[in-house]
Amino acid sequence: MATETVGSPAFIASGNTKVYKNFIDGEWVESSTGETFEDRNPADTREVVGIFQKSGKDDVNAAVDAAKRAFERWRLVPAPRRAELVFRAAEMLAERKEEYSRDMTREMGKVIKETRGDTQEAIDTAYYMAGEGRRLFGPTTPSELPNKFAMAVRHPLGVCGMITPWNFPMAIPSWKLLPALVCGNTCVIKPAQDTPLSTFNLVRTLTDAGVPNGVINVVSGFGSSVGGPLTEHSDVRAISLTGSTAVGRTVGTTAAKSFKHCSLELGGKNPMIVLDDANLELAIEGGLWGGFGTTGQRCTATSRIIVQKGVYREFVERYVARAKRLKVGNGLDESVDMGPAINEAQLKTDLSYVDIGKDEGAKLVCGGHRLEKGEYQHGYFMEPTVFIDVEPKMRIAQEEIFGPVVSIIACNGLEDAIEIANGIEYGLSSSIYTKDVNKAFVAMRDLYAGITYINAPTIGAEVHLPFGGTKATGNGHREGGIGAIDFYTEWKSVYIDYSDKLQKAQIDRVD
Repeated sequence: MATETVGSPAFIASGNTKVYKNFIDGEWVESSTGETFEDRNPADTREVVGIFQKSGKDDVNAAVDAAKRAFERWRLVPAPRRAELVFRAAEMLAERKEEYSRDMTREMGKVIKETRGDTQEAIDTAYYMAGEGRRLFGPTTPSELPNKFAMAVRHPLGVCGMITPWNFPMAIPSWKLLPALVCGNTCVIKPAQDTPLSTFNLVRTLTDAGVPNGVINVVSGFGSSVGGPLTEHSDVRAISLTGSTAVGRTVGTTAAKSFKHCSLELGGKNPMIVLDDANLELAIEGGLWGGFGTTGQRCTATSRIIVQKGVYREFVERYVARAKRLKVGNGLDESVDMGPAINEAQLKTDLSYVDIGKDEGAKLVCGGHRLEKGEYQHGYFMEPTVFIDVEPKMRIAQEEIFGPVVSIIACNGLEDAIEIANGIEYGLSSSIYTKDVNKAFVAMRDLYAGITYINAPTIGAEVHLPFGGTKATGNGHREGGIGAIDFYTEWKSVYIDYSDKLQKAQIDRVD
């Protein structure tokens, strides 16, 4: 296997494997450990997409030091100027969209039409956040005293640490990096070890757009050796994690010790309600896309479908028939509907929940097996899997699987459906299919989740609205839209007294 050491992420020619370095203070550098790891194609593990640095604490320290130095300059760049660089990056991303999308399918596995959407989401985020550079608004307000002015302004935090997942390897890093940059922060990002190339592509584009040295730094590696030191570092003033609830508890606890700002976007077990009056064909299409898009590897995946008894059997029959026809394979094939699991461990987890569901008494009516023969023999493929007659408290209806496993649950009506939908530890996304506007508004009010869709599945968030959830899904912060701006800034209240005398606020009040 031929190897080539490079700094600039690019399409990897057949027969060559490129070695990617960390990006610290504007330079592509090898890790202090001298170790590397392979980024392999989950659809064909014979292909090594790239070799990346297996970094350690010293690399994190170097990246944070660079970001801390750069912050003193970057925070003084006017926000509209910072935003112009992000806009320039958006234009470059649009030009490179196909190249980066194909890279993403090779390292992550999801089908090419989805990776194009992932790249497009980064483009959309860049355009949106570029606009925010002229809209970092703060309130002005009347003072309670004469000849005095009061206002509040946004300030950047400093060095922000970011830990990103493998399922949206360009979109989610863009959710974190771009608002942080526009707000005047500097960044150290650790991409998921399964999909580092897409983050490198994003960062390279931002660098090509003119973002100065040290403002963005990338350190690749594993959670314990990179994510842990990044969270613990005293000069990191904010940490943003998208990942599992278990990891979120650890990161949140660690961040609290040094009073870091901490944003956690964690798990989900998302319900889609289908009432008797729903457009059934639309609901079936939505349930298939929500359940099996990205191989079910979304925190917003439609993993529970709650169907009113009047249409339950018809829905099940038609849904299962359609699920069986989904084409599984290499995502670079434009005709494929569903790609592989990300790795062997995730595939084993998916298959273990098939056994759990059967043991619990749910009825397996579709899939449930690994695909291993022929074109599947070198990848992590699984059939689209559907359980019916699932009880709400079964583990397959309560626990996040993060794979192509959908549970269908019968309900008596709207009130029962909402009770089932809310009866989990998570609260990320939710949806309802109904033609009754009154029922739709009741669902909007009563579904306890950060996101609710009407007549659409639980996936498909747009970048200009806040993204995040309730309960064990996170700690209350939001990504996307104004929610991201709120996280990556803090308020300073400013009082200007032009009375030319000492005024003692409430003490001087005359009744």
